[in-house]
Amino acid sequence: MQPDEMQRKAIELFTQRLHCSQVLALIGLEKLGISDPSVIKALGAFGGGIGGTGHICGALVGAVSVIGSLYSRGSLEEKENPRMWAATKEVKKHFDELTAPHGGINCCQIARVDWLDRDQVKNFYTNPDSRRRHCIHVVGETAKALGELLEREAEYMAAKQARQKTET
Repeated sequence: MQPDEMQRKAIELFTQRLHCSQVLALIGLEKLGISDPSVIKALGAFGGGIGGTGHICGALVGAVSVIGSLYSRGSLEEKENPRMWAATKEVKKHFDELTAPHGGINCCQIARVDWLDRDQVKNFYTNPDSRRRHCIHVVGETAKALGELLEREAEYMAAKQARQKTET
């Protein structure tokens, strides 16, 4: 799946009411060829800025979780790939720039919804003039940027493996 396709699919899933955190994880893991419904389910709790508290946007959490799936370890015996840190910083930097016009990386700054207020939530989902359009933009652009990063990482890893083969 190309980055532009990731962007389109992310917007489609978000407009169908999958949480932004789940959307980014689902799209990113799909790009990596991974299907893990338990991860997608777990990331549901990050919707609305960590359980509806308005804190850090779930789109960033979902994107970073994909980086962790690629480079972190699943047990104490495994080694963590140090590229995880640089890739995460790149995603975070892009997200900072993307969300700066909204006031920051927190859901409450982007969506400006009190997720515990049913009327505000209803307005967010039903009013075409609500800030949902900002969230749609953030989710789509983050998915595209994640796709571009994953493609660069795949190229890097392929080149590294090719070098290792020629050295042996």
